[in-house]
Amino acid sequence: MIYMAYDFNKVINRENTNSLKWDLFNTKIPMWVADMDFKVAPEISDEIIKKANSNLYGYTIIPNDWYDAYINWWKYYGLNIDKNNLKFANGVMPAIATIIRKLTKENDKILIQTPVYHVFFHVIEDNNREVVENHLIYKYGNYEIDFKDLEEKLADENVTLMMLCNPHNPIGKIWSKNDLEKIANLCAKYGVHIISDEIHCDLTDPDKKYVPFSSVSKHDSITTLSPTKSFNIAGLNTAAVYVTSEKLKEDVFNALDVEWVSRANTFAIVGAIAAYTKGRLWLNELRQYIYDNKRYVANFLKKEIPEIKLVDCEATYLLWLDCSKLNISSKNFVEFLNEKTGVLLSPGIDFSNSCDEFLRLNIACPKKLLIEGLKSIKQGVTIYK
Repeated sequence: MIYMAYDFNKVINRENTNSLKWDLFNTKIPMWVADMDFKVAPEISDEIIKKANSNLYGYTIIPNDWYDAYINWWKYYGLNIDKNNLKFANGVMPAIATIIRKLTKENDKILIQTPVYHVFFHVIEDNNREVVENHLIYKYGNYEIDFKDLEEKLADENVTLMMLCNPHNPIGKIWSKNDLEKIANLCAKYGVHIISDEIHCDLTDPDKKYVPFSSVSKHDSITTLSPTKSFNIAGLNTAAVYVTSEKLKEDVFNALDVEWVSRANTFAIVGAIAAYTKGRLWLNELRQYIYDNKRYVANFLKKEIPEIKLVDCEATYLLWLDCSKLNISSKNFVEFLNEKTGVLLSPGIDFSNSCDEFLRLNIACPKKLLIEGLKSIKQGVTIYK
């Protein structure tokens, strides 16, 4: 057995803590929203408590330590970030919403690769832009990009922005350097701006690394970065925007300032610095734990629920389940599972209308809860059949 310095097996009672995951819906085993059921690394919480104990919570500036933390962290991925091209944001999606409003006009088309994080749809449509889907090709239990379709849609003069998810949620795909170069070249060819959302970048299998889009692209690009998913600190609302082009940087950074998205609270700064300077060991052990959970799920499905197939993945703690053999409607089946067994997953149709026979499962939880959730899914499938 591998010794671990941190205890990811401990079950924490999160009910009645104003937790979105645990308190929003009436459910016993929530395995839906991308939120981990592990305590934050003590190296992070210690710094936050230290700041809290100072009793000083006034307006804060962005210190050099914050820039250094991001810059040094991404050197691990071979990306040399210029401090002048990096800016604080109080969340990835608020930043993306601001960028959409700055770089596109109402009724412009924005391309996304589906199935994809459902909030991508909302942030486009809520800003009166049109969603254009480049459907990923699913075959032999894996996904790949339909580059022919991608080029045809990028060639549409009304498509002015592409939103990339790297690594990809919900399919857990790490896009290759070759894939990213092709995307960059096509966007450059047709003059389409690109935002790469890389919030899941650290959550790869232990022997895998992701490739930052801006490290391979010669095309102007915008990348949103954050420690929130990797270190389970989403409630701190802390993120960053990295822009490779001087002209684009001026437009984007000004927009973030105008919409007050670049104003930090003191704990957002402290938490990010602590995560990126003191959290490497915790993250490595977390990745191993999630990987072990993933293997457990794969074996459980194969032996106990062969009707459900786990889609091959290399990243995130979100598993994409092919339930086509059950002939389900995902939203109805999710409601059925929750009502009959108390386990709550995310319906595939939320990620694309073409994915109504899929479910998304969050496995970032202690093994005991994972086993309980899987047994509940098995029970629900048995009843459903």
